[in-house]
Amino acid sequence: MSETPVVLIVGGGFAGQRAYRELSGQGYQVRLVDRHPYSNFQPLLYQVATGGLNPGDVAYSLREFVARKGGRGSMFRRATATGIDHENKQLLVSRGEPIPYDKLILAAGVGANYFGIPGAEENSHTIYTRGDALNVRDLIFTGLERVAAGEDPDGRFTVLVVGGGATGVEMAGTLAEMKSEALPLVYPELSTDSMRVVLAEMAPTLLGPFKPALQDYTLEELRKRGVDVKLNTAVEEVRPGRVDLDGDSLDADLVIWASGVGPHETVKDWNVPFGKGGRIVVDEHQRVEGHPDVYAVGDCAIRPDEPLPQLAQPAIQSGRHAARHIMATDRGESIPPFSYHDKGTMATIGRNDAVVQFPKGQSLTGFPAWALWAGVHLATLLGGRNRVQAMINGGFRYMAWPKSATAIVGDVVTLDERDEPN
Repeated sequence: MSETPVVLIVGGGFAGQRAYRELSGQGYQVRLVDRHPYSNFQPLLYQVATGGLNPGDVAYSLREFVARKGGRGSMFRRATATGIDHENKQLLVSRGEPIPYDKLILAAGVGANYFGIPGAEENSHTIYTRGDALNVRDLIFTGLERVAAGEDPDGRFTVLVVGGGATGVEMAGTLAEMKSEALPLVYPELSTDSMRVVLAEMAPTLLGPFKPALQDYTLEELRKRGVDVKLNTAVEEVRPGRVDLDGDSLDADLVIWASGVGPHETVKDWNVPFGKGGRIVVDEHQRVEGHPDVYAVGDCAIRPDEPLPQLAQPAIQSGRHAARHIMATDRGESIPPFSYHDKGTMATIGRNDAVVQFPKGQSLTGFPAWALWAGVHLATLLGGRNRVQAMINGGFRYMAWPKSATAIVGDVVTLDERDEPN
């Protein structure tokens, strides 16, 4: 190992940031690589997609993060990790020369999982990045404008959200509020029937990790808001303007894919062992199996005998443990194996409504759950400017409701092949 150890972190999400914070200032040269120059706050990207927040409210410059938190020799490289030369301890990247390391932390996160469903990747849209969210925002604006201009052959804009997890529930609930609150104000020429929101989930319940009472509550609240929830419904094929659901067919102008996550495309070239869901296999200290100087943390990692949910808290805690294990190992010390501390799970359904499940079984619903959800998410945002902007924008929208109901502003883009010129 070099005199000043180099720790290279791949990924600037929750896990990578936590590992970076732990190691910076401790005598390490900490280097960060990410394919984006910013970090997304993914839990609030659905708000960007539906006009509730600006993209700058939930994005934080990774160069600024490194400049503020890093010590001597720290750096940021915007690049995609394309491979790992384990023998020579180098990370192969899409831009620039390979980056050497003494210890490597893989915190690459995950992407969408289309489960091999025909047409799903080509004809649906995700909200995993800032760009994804803005694209969906433009597509929603386009659909509403088409209906308002009388250009839609059905006279109605239909959005299908696939997946009944937290992201799908939050997206469907916000779209339903847009339908009931924004349309009458922003598009007085349209009725609320001019927009349809459908949520399809292949399981018999929504919010799988939650207890049945909260699942039932969420289903009831979404249906009250006008969401057409279809449980026990699998997607068979996604085509432009149409989706096949268990032998039935649904006209859909926009399909938002929120059903499951999978590894990024380049991860398969990293020469590391993979477990369930394409996640990297690690031991009790988050070390990659067979590679003692390589760690994997967060959503991209799995401990086969104790798999963790792919949520923010497991990512933060595993990133912290990997960093502390590196420091302890270099000092010739040992620390206890990683143990996840469950702080609870939450999901918002809409304005003044959410569900919260605490580790010991207690739960909250309605406004108290929503207030807790809002406070936790504001506190977790990176950077004081982001917190203030999100608080101002969200607070103004809340206090001025319904006059401040989501009014999508965007550019007109192609929805599907029906928009192509003849």
